[in-house]
Amino acid sequence: MKKFILALSSLISLGWNVLGQENADSSNWKFGGMGSFTFSQVSLVNWAAGGESSMSGNLFVNLNSGYKKGKSTWDNNLDLGYGLVKQSDQKTRKSDDRIDFSSKYGRIATGKLYYSVLLNFKSQFAAGYLYPKDSVISNFMAPGYILLSLGMDYKPNDRFSLYFSPLTEKMTIVNDKILADSYGVEAGKTVRSELGGFLKIMYKKDIMKNVNLLTKLDLFSNYGEDPQNIDAGWEVIITMKINKYLTANFNTHLIYDDDIQIDDGEGNLAPRVQFKEVFGVGLSYKL
Repeated sequence: MKKFILALSSLISLGWNVLGQENADSSNWKFGGMGSFTFSQVSLVNWAAGGESSMSGNLFVNLNSGYKKGKSTWDNNLDLGYGLVKQSDQKTRKSDDRIDFSSKYGRIATGKLYYSVLLNFKSQFAAGYLYPKDSVISNFMAPGYILLSLGMDYKPNDRFSLYFSPLTEKMTIVNDKILADSYGVEAGKTVRSELGGFLKIMYKKDIMKNVNLLTKLDLFSNYGEDPQNIDAGWEVIITMKINKYLTANFNTHLIYDDDIQIDDGEGNLAPRVQFKEVFGVGLSYKL
């Protein structure tokens, strides 16, 4: 596996060198992205209908760049999200937290088909807790995921991409040995390596004026252990532009990973479907 990682890193370096040899200039690059901040507040004093005062804020940033010239393409994407909520007299709690970076280099094989190498990194910024026990269940690089793969990418246009890799190394890093077992890492270790197959599908489109849809599906199968138990991640992001500075965002994220043991609140650990939905209206800025 170490030889595979070394070989793949060499291919990525070779891709960057090829870009340099092709004298990349700004006209071959496309840059984009947006950032939004949403805030809500409810304040209740002697409210007969009941309820609790609350405040919440959520920050989302997406940055992307794409290079295309001759036979080479290079796509980069960074998603960052962080949210906090405070309800009544409870402590401030985290409502969203994500770091997701991907970089993919491709070289035309034929037509719309590319030989490609892909690097993906995922983690979170801060500690996450299981309430009401207040027990830590995650932190920065606990877990962190690094995925390296070599495969083929079908890109018929700028809106759709289907990437398939029969040779993918997925590394789960847990820099907290107490949490290691919850993420499938052996006791006493901090890293779990898996060799398998990987499929990534991405589609984006302006479905109507000022409304953009982006959906991403990731599937991974571990060749060496229960290959039928496929790790899945499906994300849908809908961005609605109200005007230059106001936007509405709707984001859903579904995850299933057979190695992640989730507490049901009663001490029972088992793999479970994870689902997150975030909706907000607030300030935005688009590049």
